[in-house]
Amino acid sequence: MHYTCNERMDDKTIKKLWQQSPVPAQGELPLRPSLSQADRAHTRDQVIQLYAPGWSKRSISGFLRFSRPTVARWIGRLEAEHMAGLEDKSRAPKAPARKAWLPLMIDVYHLQKRHPDAGRFRMWSLLARPDISERPVGRVMALNKQVYDHSPQVDKPTPHKAPGPHAYKATAPHGYWFIDGRKMDFAIDGVKWWSLIILDGYSRTMLAGAGAPTEASWVALMVLDTACLRYGSPKTIISDSGGAYISEAFEAVCDRLEIHHEPIVSTHGESYKNLLETHCNVQRRFYDYQFSLTQTPAEFEQVHQAFLHTYNTTAHQGLLQEAFDPPIPLLVLGEAKGRLYPPDELTHKFSHALFPRTTNQYGCVTLHSYHFYIEEGLPKTRVLLWVYGEQLRAVLDNVVLAEYHCRYDWRTQKVTGIREGVWYATRFASPQTSLLPLNAQETLVLYRPRAVPQQTRWPVSAQQLWLFELVRTG
Repeated sequence: MHYTCNERMDDKTIKKLWQQSPVPAQGELPLRPSLSQADRAHTRDQVIQLYAPGWSKRSISGFLRFSRPTVARWIGRLEAEHMAGLEDKSRAPKAPARKAWLPLMIDVYHLQKRHPDAGRFRMWSLLARPDISERPVGRVMALNKQVYDHSPQVDKPTPHKAPGPHAYKATAPHGYWFIDGRKMDFAIDGVKWWSLIILDGYSRTMLAGAGAPTEASWVALMVLDTACLRYGSPKTIISDSGGAYISEAFEAVCDRLEIHHEPIVSTHGESYKNLLETHCNVQRRFYDYQFSLTQTPAEFEQVHQAFLHTYNTTAHQGLLQEAFDPPIPLLVLGEAKGRLYPPDELTHKFSHALFPRTTNQYGCVTLHSYHFYIEEGLPKTRVLLWVYGEQLRAVLDNVVLAEYHCRYDWRTQKVTGIREGVWYATRFASPQTSLLPLNAQETLVLYRPRAVPQQTRWPVSAQQLWLFELVRTG
């Protein structure tokens, strides 16, 4: 008042003048309560007009009859983006809507029926669709399990601790090979078979594999021979301490091939060092359903080879994490080879346990004066005869064709006493049915006696000797 009227006044004079002045009538605000959300732009202007003089958010909400969170959101956008934040614009996500197409759902459904235990990454790798990521495949799998009652429900695996740094990290192909066997969860004729596989640590390629009724050294040597024949020998091979891998036969072959064999002890917590341990779980979830449908060794061998091919030609999660493009084991391996040996020299390395022979036109072979049957459907074919203990097995392409009991003399390296043959139904069986079916009781092993050094002149009436001596196997 002093600065306005240029007169000095005390507080009493100001109070007296204030009491004598007329009381002004309260004017009506040029605003109206908002009863609808039809004109949101006008309502936002009213909020700003009330907020500028100092109205609280609660008072503005009560006067305009608008929700308090909406008023607070508008004021927050004003303070953050100024007037541009109050413009009408879509706040919806900019990414397109994620939809699952019916053809994709059908493809995933059929894969789930074939591989009910496989995870979403393995399903995505089987689809081989670069336009679809892994997450939509997982959503489709979950949806299929809810829609179809016969889709098996798989429990979520329990979380595992992350393993420590790998002790055998390969920096190039064929630096480290891993060999291991897995006992299958099903039985053929009451016997649970084994799956033995060799894995390259760099490319994660399964180089060779075989199915057998037991985890024996002759199976391990057969798989190792196949892998070396295809890719050469590695620098180091890692295995567990099972009898098949620490046997004298297996160690001797590794020494002759100049392979450093390093067995680990699983009971000491070293299982993670064998990279194939984790891949056994891949086989279980990925192909055990297909394995469980097999009824004969021939069907098991066929599905086993199909698993190796499918695994090697689809994406691998470990390779994807290591930024390989494409993350497919066979493509990562490429044309890389290990230490190569000529086939004849490689056969010589395995010669103490391996005898290559060629069948005649009837599918029979001769070994150390014994002539015996292998497979009629394989005439003029080179097969491998493996001797382990008292067992002689005829093998072709990792498939056991026949088994015989025998005796082996390690000093002379000769096989004797071949008897009691057993033959398996394989994919090499002759399509033409034999006129005389063969069985272990009726089949004969022919033994050619050693030639007499000096021939004796027999009388004319002497009986002619047989060219072969017949030895019954029963």
